Amino acid sequence: MSGAEESGDSVKQSSTDFFESIGHKAEHLAPVTNGTNGVNGVNGTNGVAHTEDDDEKVVEEIESLCMNCHENGTTRMLLTKIPYFREVILMSFSCDKCGFANSEIQSAGTIQPKGSSYLLRLTEMKDFERQVVKSDTAIVKFIELDLEAPAGRGQLTNVEGLLTTIVDDLELGQEARKEQAPEVYAKIDEIIKKGRAMLAGESFPFRLSVDDPAGNSWITPNMRDGVGKWEKHEYVRSPEQNEALGLAATNPNTGAPEDDDIIPDQVYEFPATCPGCMHPCTTNMKMVDIPHFKAVVLMSTVCTDCGYRSNDVKTGGEIPELGKKITLRVDTAEDLARDILKSESCSLECPELHLQVNPGTLGGRFTTVEGLLTQVRNDLHNQIFETGAEAGDSLAPDERSQWNSFFEGIDAAIKGEKKFTVILTDPLASSYVQKAVDPDQDDPQITTEDYERTEQEEEDLGLRDMKVEGYEEDNTNGVAETNGA
Repeated sequence: MSGAEESGDSVKQSSTDFFESIGHKAEHLAPVTNGTNGVNGVNGTNGVAHTEDDDEKVVEEIESLCMNCHENGTTRMLLTKIPYFREVILMSFSCDKCGFANSEIQSAGTIQPKGSSYLLRLTEMKDFERQVVKSDTAIVKFIELDLEAPAGRGQLTNVEGLLTTIVDDLELGQEARKEQAPEVYAKIDEIIKKGRAMLAGESFPFRLSVDDPAGNSWITPNMRDGVGKWEKHEYVRSPEQNEALGLAATNPNTGAPEDDDIIPDQVYEFPATCPGCMHPCTTNMKMVDIPHFKAVVLMSTVCTDCGYRSNDVKTGGEIPELGKKITLRVDTAEDLARDILKSESCSLECPELHLQVNPGTLGGRFTTVEGLLTQVRNDLHNQIFETGAEAGDSLAPDERSQWNSFFEGIDAAIKGEKKFTVILTDPLASSYVQKAVDPDQDDPQITTEDYERTEQEEEDLGLRDMKVEGYEEDNTNGVAETNGA
């Protein structure tokens, strides 16, 4: 066997060999464009064209059929990574015969175990620069505009480009609508005017929502975002969404205890479907009574086929009239060891660490202060720097420095080298911090206060539409009216 064959058998290529950041892709072009090695890839010494360029093409070109004129055009593909996100394929098509051009983005990864939903609140012109990855399964909504763009072609753009494209598409055919359907023309014209006002910065604040059942869409965050500015929520797909993605429908039939009452500290097992590989798996559930607080339900799912693991904490009981805000001053290592329950509806803030976590981002967690900080730190670090072998390399130097300083502050807090404050704001008053004194005494490190929920919190929790009194009467009246009709 020749040496070339031996080396060919021993070399294994991973995804990182194909998907590099755009900065690394550009470095491959530098030797043939900087003027030192000749012009247009030709060596100035011997006039021989570079052969390495054929092996390291940054953009792949494929001859393909133009769907406009049915002649042959060119499709170009770039395999790259997006900071904070994952590998994608950028594709563009152009036809020299008729001038038709098109571009789109596709995820190069797999369908994620859960769907994802992003919400960005725009308050200034700089927010229009936020990068947006819209996969072909994502639904985009500009909430105040009352406008929804259904799933379709994937896009890599920013908020301004996304809104501009939608408004431009609405303007197509307006002249024909004016003659054929004046009422429709007037309604669309009103939406177009509102959209143009948003683009001009005359309608702040407004919200952008991107909901992707495949979990492959993204809105870029900023480390200076406060609570309510940028939100990410993950959710289990419905059977209809799984079917639309070509996956087996999730079986909603989960077992229940034979008795109506759940016994504390007893582990119950439920048959379930893994959201990662759609194979059958088991979900374990256990009710735990937290002293001097309330009973909570711990849930854990493990899939033996693909290794998917998840755990969550669910709180129950009646909805209180007031929300609760808990402030804990962490001064010593003992404070880091306090038990803490952060419910799904609770937001987390540490002003000294410049850390804000929106409700729903981490789900429910029952751990220690140190464990909660460690999880936040690991999730953020993996998302920003460790998506791939070279993820984060395309970050600007000043941005990379800011993130490094941010993580150094969290690391110092986890080690007990930095004092900080933990603020839990829970509109459902379902979060808890362990006292270091007797239950009937006041802990000097903890401050609690009740507050009235805002209208936005009531809306997000679905409480404004909830009717708990007199609904039997309404139901009876509705039946009577139906029978009378």
